[in-house]
Amino acid sequence: MSARVRVKAALGLAAGAGVLTALLVSACGSSSTPKGADRPGVTTTATTRVEVLSPPRAGSAFNAAAIYRREAPGVVTVTSIFRGGGGALFGGGAQEGVGSGFVVSGDGGIVTNAHVVTNGTGPAIHKADQVYVDFADGNEVPARIVGFDPNADVALLHIKPAGLTLRPLPLGSSANLVVGAPVAAIGSPFDEPQSLSVGVISATDRSIDSLTGFQISGAIQTDAAINHGNSGGPLVDAQGRVLGINSQIDSSSGGGEGVGFAVPIDTIKRSLAQLRSNGMVRYAYLGVSTVPVFPQLAAKYGLPVARGAYVQTVRSGGPAAAAGIKAGTHTVTFQARQYRIGGDIITAVAGHPLHRDTDLALQIGRFNPGQNVAITLWRGGQRKTVQVKLGNRPTNTRPTGLP
Repeated sequence: MSARVRVKAALGLAAGAGVLTALLVSACGSSSTPKGADRPGVTTTATTRVEVLSPPRAGSAFNAAAIYRREAPGVVTVTSIFRGGGGALFGGGAQEGVGSGFVVSGDGGIVTNAHVVTNGTGPAIHKADQVYVDFADGNEVPARIVGFDPNADVALLHIKPAGLTLRPLPLGSSANLVVGAPVAAIGSPFDEPQSLSVGVISATDRSIDSLTGFQISGAIQTDAAINHGNSGGPLVDAQGRVLGINSQIDSSSGGGEGVGFAVPIDTIKRSLAQLRSNGMVRYAYLGVSTVPVFPQLAAKYGLPVARGAYVQTVRSGGPAAAAGIKAGTHTVTFQARQYRIGGDIITAVAGHPLHRDTDLALQIGRFNPGQNVAITLWRGGQRKTVQVKLGNRPTNTRPTGLP
């Protein structure tokens, strides 16, 4: 095991997900004085101006300056006030968190990370008492939290658009990303607004932690410089389309080291649709933990398939248990890792085969709680299909597997 300590941390400055100490927040330039009713405001007229620009041609050269001119006006700084947690350093018991966000609709919709406008995790999560949004043109307005999705680390805010110039950013797709493609990140690292960094997509289909302990599948890894305060800001492609929300870094020092992660935009779109309609997001739940099968593991233990999701545990009382899905029965060590063998190997969900580590979670995520789904699996050398009625994902568990 390497002696290097790797910390995958949320990127909001201050209270957010509770990953930074008060000392670190103070040192990074985040204001230590709570902003309340006497925050300075900007007098505006009652007219809302919405700018919708045509995107550059697909395949055009990556032009960081042009991307910045076009998209930066739609990127905002998000300040959250949390009462009763900071002590004297934060002005009598309030903490201030700073992150980023971006405009998604002309009626005042703003997207950011859930951990920018909430504190705590799992069932203990709670939203900020006050939220403010600062625009590139100097306007600063209060925002309402429409809802947040702790499973995808996404939050939807709403501001009153009167008197503002809003520049909604176009949303792209994260379905067919190419490693090596250029990207740009815009946000407020260390409370320095409207900061641009550029890089490439370093990897796709990563898994990162959510605020509930479940994994966010399909995350984008990038070497674009991302630091604390970038949380909630957009990761965009050469056409300025949002590919994801910058959310976490993997670091040995707590700073950006070229390994940043963004929640994929396709996951964000799913969250936004439900947040807009009912202020919350529900996820289907299977109730298993799994590890990926690979050819060498299959050969060593005579498994009938070389790919799939090997069931390690089944949650008592969950949907998988009700359907009779079996967990591994005894533990072995192979290539320095432990596996529970003897259980079911899931190879397909509703006819969609599982090829990658994240496929089981992604396929279950296509369904809603209460739906019935066909799970194809191998048990004792025989192929079987079982029907599972999916449950509603709980918030009070920290599973070790995917869905």
